[in-house]
Amino acid sequence: MSVAEIKANAEAKMARSIEAFKSELQKIRTGRAHPGILDQVQVDYYGSMVPISQVASVSLMDARTITVQPWEKGMAAKIEKAIRESDLGLNPAAQGDLLRVPMPALTEERRRELTKVVRNAGEDAKVAVRSLRRDANDHAKRLLKDKEISEDDERRSLDDQQKLTDRHIAEIERLTTVKEAEIMAV
Repeated sequence: MSVAEIKANAEAKMARSIEAFKSELQKIRTGRAHPGILDQVQVDYYGSMVPISQVASVSLMDARTITVQPWEKGMAAKIEKAIRESDLGLNPAAQGDLLRVPMPALTEERRRELTKVVRNAGEDAKVAVRSLRRDANDHAKRLLKDKEISEDDERRSLDDQQKLTDRHIAEIERLTTVKEAEIMAV
């Protein structure tokens, strides 16, 4: 493996870490409705647990209401129970086969708790990026030890990995700040 391959591999993995962090941030609810909030809720569908999106159509009715339209008549009660029992703090209301899930306004205390959750998720993402940097640096040092690259190439590789890491950590910090501002907005 060459220095360029090490860099490309690390960059691809760091980009995947950022994407995972973004999807994690989407699960953290703000005062606004977002259909992705229900992605983690599992429903019992004939003995197996599946995401709500596989048994119903999830859409936005307005800025603070999610609608869930089950594809089968008997699923509405199961979906309503699954949403109620999830740790999201949501209370769906059934209207025939349609479920309306209003997003309650966040209290100041809950907003502060959510910003802590966002910061922790950001720290986890930074740790993942730094771990990828360490792996890439170890690989470059191994290549130097095996005399496959020169000391200059190894130094250049370490510098490139540091720049790559700094860029990705800055992106994580930016995403964290944006999400915190979104949560704290009343």
